[in-house]
Amino acid sequence: MTDAVYLDRALCLPAPDIAALLHGQLIAVIPNVPVQKGWTFLLYPCAQNGDALPIEQQYRSHILPLARTATFQQQSETVEIEAWAKCEGFKVLHEAEQLEALSSLSIWTKDALKQALKQRQRVFLAFLRVHRVPDCIKLTDNVITPDKFGKFVGLTALDKQFDSPLKIIQILPVLNGSVFNQRMKQLEELRPSLNPELEELQGIVSQFASINPAAKCLEKEVRVFLGWANDSKKIQPDSDMTWITSIAKVGNSSDGDLFEKLVRKSLVKLGFKNSNANPQASLDPSGCGGAGGLDFYCEEPYPIVGECKATKTESVPDSTPAQLVKLGLKHLENYDKCIKIIMAAGALNTHAKQTSVGNKMNVLRPETLQRLVELKAKHQGSINLMELKPCLESAPFGEDADVKVNGYIDQAWNGIKVRAHIVKAVKQLIEIEPHRTQFEVVEIRAQYNAAFSRLDGSSLDNQTVHEFLIELSSPLAGYLGRVQGTSLQTDRFYFLRDLVVD
Repeated sequence: MTDAVYLDRALCLPAPDIAALLHGQLIAVIPNVPVQKGWTFLLYPCAQNGDALPIEQQYRSHILPLARTATFQQQSETVEIEAWAKCEGFKVLHEAEQLEALSSLSIWTKDALKQALKQRQRVFLAFLRVHRVPDCIKLTDNVITPDKFGKFVGLTALDKQFDSPLKIIQILPVLNGSVFNQRMKQLEELRPSLNPELEELQGIVSQFASINPAAKCLEKEVRVFLGWANDSKKIQPDSDMTWITSIAKVGNSSDGDLFEKLVRKSLVKLGFKNSNANPQASLDPSGCGGAGGLDFYCEEPYPIVGECKATKTESVPDSTPAQLVKLGLKHLENYDKCIKIIMAAGALNTHAKQTSVGNKMNVLRPETLQRLVELKAKHQGSINLMELKPCLESAPFGEDADVKVNGYIDQAWNGIKVRAHIVKAVKQLIEIEPHRTQFEVVEIRAQYNAAFSRLDGSSLDNQTVHEFLIELSSPLAGYLGRVQGTSLQTDRFYFLRDLVVD
């Protein structure tokens, strides 16, 4: 259980700086007093001194929309305290060159940092691990005077409600530990930003996020990729999981109509399509084949036709595969070119086995279909229908096809686990060498083989690992970041977020 945190003071900072901290776009501040590692305190948004530069000259372009909003909100009579922080370290800067590097890694312009250096002869940079307060603290009066800007103030001086230290039980970090630590190391070493163009893009898109859902989604994805926000995908299960997890249960019942609808929904979920122009050969999840119609038919990316048999206790008779042949030839000109599937829970009787094998029909259990769709729901890119096609077209057929398809699912799961272990290998390298955050392919391959090859069943060579790393570091994946070199030997990769395998 996490220990409670007690807070008895607040650090007064510019409202735009606190807004950037809460949005994950900033992890350090420039107070007017030294802050020691381990100190905890609330973050109080306040106005700056009258001699401060105009906001457009203080903040870089990508943060200006957020800075303007925060400044406007701060002018209200009510002060809202939304965050507290723990100091994780500090750095003192004395040279103009250091300030230029800091500007590229933060929200402040070079001019603003140079002014701070001129006024103080040094810039004290405090690294803050920021947390949201469980309930926003609202103060009706702004009692902070300009001389308190950048300094600490006791909570008792803010409001009479603070007659004792504020107790925080629920810990709500803005950034997870690994992302924060990586960014803090980058700031400590003043290493250049790897994605300045994306930072600018985020600033532009954020201006439309409140009125455009697509822009809001893109803005969040960019922030996650940049390390400015935690990835919440892993805690947002697919909304279809409710019906997906019922496939096996319904398939083993006597509710044939519902099972047929679930099979159709499953095929659509997997990526199969049908124009539904022929009512006797449809994939419409709201309907059923009915009397004389096929239970399901897929047109794209390749034709599949099939019958469903929800069976509670009885075996599957020969009439089920025989009906598929009869109705397929009746309603489809391309029946012979179709992949044939029977979805059935019960065992086939002797004649049904012979008919299904003789007509190259795959007989799959509801549990197998559910397993296939669950994999798709949890990992969108895990099912490649063009790779599944040769599996369904080749022997064995009949009930043995169920083992064949489960083998395909096992192979897909193993591929995801290998990728997750490669991501974890990069994360382990950071723990082994905490002064580094970027690693070469050879180093990652060596760490993977040492830690995970036995678990995954085989060692990987440099070329294979490099291919996986390229895939995992693509903007659409975003598990790793990549510093592109001129070859496999010069590419470097760094950790962004875990690949969670359920």
